Amino acid sequence: MEFRLSDFSNRKFAVLLLLGYSSGLPFGLLHGTLQNWFAYSKVDIVTIGCLSLLGLPYIFKVLWSPFLDRFVPPFLGRRRGWILITQTILLLLIGWMGFFSPIDNPSVIALIALIISFFSATQDIAVDAYRTDVLTPGERGFGVAVAVAGFRVAILLSGGMAMIMADYIGWQLTWLLLALSILLAILSTFIGPEPSQTQHPNSLKEAIVNPMREFCARESALLLLLLVLLYKLSDAFAMTFTGPFLMDLDFSLTQIGIATKIMGGLATLFGLFLGGAIMVNLGLFRSLLLFGVLQSLSNVLFMLLASVGKQFFLMAVAVFFENFCAGMATAAFIAFLMSLCDHRFSAVQFALFSSLAAAGRELVGPFAGLIVKYYGWTNFYLWTVLAGIPGLLCLVMIKHHLGTEMSNQRPTPVRTL
Repeated sequence: MEFRLSDFSNRKFAVLLLLGYSSGLPFGLLHGTLQNWFAYSKVDIVTIGCLSLLGLPYIFKVLWSPFLDRFVPPFLGRRRGWILITQTILLLLIGWMGFFSPIDNPSVIALIALIISFFSATQDIAVDAYRTDVLTPGERGFGVAVAVAGFRVAILLSGGMAMIMADYIGWQLTWLLLALSILLAILSTFIGPEPSQTQHPNSLKEAIVNPMREFCARESALLLLLLVLLYKLSDAFAMTFTGPFLMDLDFSLTQIGIATKIMGGLATLFGLFLGGAIMVNLGLFRSLLLFGVLQSLSNVLFMLLASVGKQFFLMAVAVFFENFCAGMATAAFIAFLMSLCDHRFSAVQFALFSSLAAAGRELVGPFAGLIVKYYGWTNFYLWTVLAGIPGLLCLVMIKHHLGTEMSNQRPTPVRTL
């Protein structure tokens, strides 16, 4: 059945917007605001550096994702039930953390933050699975754009806005108000549509083994995994050193902030929504191909900037276009990950695919640094353009999958353990 843009007015997308916010708020608090709070309180830099370890649950969340596929809470179903549980715990923990002092109770705050990180990562598992289950193939592009927009609004509120709030009303009240903002997301969980019922695993062993067995039974499973790993590689390389590159060209911090945070953020949102809209008519394969090519070619502007030197207009255009193309590619890529999931195992499979994609992003840093050190910025950005080719080749090689097995209309049977 053809999906029309006029259908985007239903409550499903408002729910996804607020669930995106619910995922982004604790992530932003843990990956910036907490460190700023400790720095403001004059905590030593070694302790602040150790706070980076709070991100570990996001990396290893796939390890406990089978629990969310196997066990069904006694309310709101398999997906919304887990979302409500994690949202409620996060609201209480975030509000509670503000009652402690980084100077007097750094260990207590760190422990609470680690628990917040665990339940935030768990919420992400449930939200990703819910979004995968509730969206039809025609809705995925726009649905992803809406969800990521909510996530970015939360990052903005929990980052810069939290600092401004703390300056006027203090940290304790800031943490409490940010925690209470989750109430809107909790409301969305209650009113959200329930995904179509699918048979869930009958045992924890099935929840662990069957998702892997189902995926490995697919034709070209290895190529699909390579595409997950490689598709965003060009963007990952380019984004790794945007700040250091612009500083090396002697742009001011204000210029870099305006370009990367304000213009770049707006460009990403514009790209997300335009990419989601284009996908409705262009289809998954052609969208992935077009956006992937643009994602790689956008780095040519950074090559030009590295050659000509400090020019603010060219820098602003390069940053805007790169973020715009990355936004479109992100919309298509997350829709692609959703299309890979069998609805019986959405929690495990999406967590696995997203972790694999994140691994590619996290591992490029040292290699990128070596390229810059020995070959310079111009050759580095040439490399970022070329880094997009392997992913595009994988995409072309599995073209036939994008309209057949990955549609999730007829999941592959899996033998029960």
